[in-house]
Amino acid sequence: MKWTGSFVTAGSGSIAGCTFSRNRAGSYIRSRVVPVNPGSSYQNTVRAAMATLVAQWSSTGMDALRAAWDAWAYATEQSGWGGRTYKMTGQNAFIAMNAPRLQCGYAVITAAPTINAGAVLTPPAIVSATGSSEVLSISFTNTDGWALNATGALLVFVGRPQNASVNFFKGPYRYMGKIPGAASPPTSPLPITSTFPFAAGQNIFAQFRSVQSDARISSTQRTNKIAV
Repeated sequence: MKWTGSFVTAGSGSIAGCTFSRNRAGSYIRSRVVPVNPGSSYQNTVRAAMATLVAQWSSTGMDALRAAWDAWAYATEQSGWGGRTYKMTGQNAFIAMNAPRLQCGYAVITAAPTINAGAVLTPPAIVSATGSSEVLSISFTNTDGWALNATGALLVFVGRPQNASVNFFKGPYRYMGKIPGAASPPTSPLPITSTFPFAAGQNIFAQFRSVQSDARISSTQRTNKIAV
């Protein structure tokens, strides 16, 4: 758990009925609430992907590949909460990089990356959000690694529409679709249809992540746009 305060230096999570967290105003503590589990189709898709990857990691044919993932994870630092760095296990890395691939309909990559760094994603943007069609026009940099190969993609996640006065949205975000890479990279911008209905004047928040042909994923990028 992580926390920043006068008595505990770092905390995030729950203990003894208290949840430690942080927002723009700083760190805070609230009563722990057990969320309702709706078991939506979107959640079930992610859970199925996790189960598939855990089973594949444990399979007998993965011995040498597990060692390569362990080596990659040990050599590659990740950025964590509060600017801290940490290292994943090989299993963490294998699942973290392949879960988005399964989510967007791509095949699992069993070979560990050979570059000890995450993928680079130039921040995409919402050019327009059209309420009448519920379509977002997404601009992107088509020289990024994800765009240059048919097994790479830009994944687009969208949150429920917010009032125009809301200028910060943590989530949750729902996967809406992907912009596939190709040998001849896609041309920006391209449309993505939101499954969340929205109207002109609402603030639409989007989250992006890229997957590359060598299994590496990018950090998350976020942006927003007032719908018209």
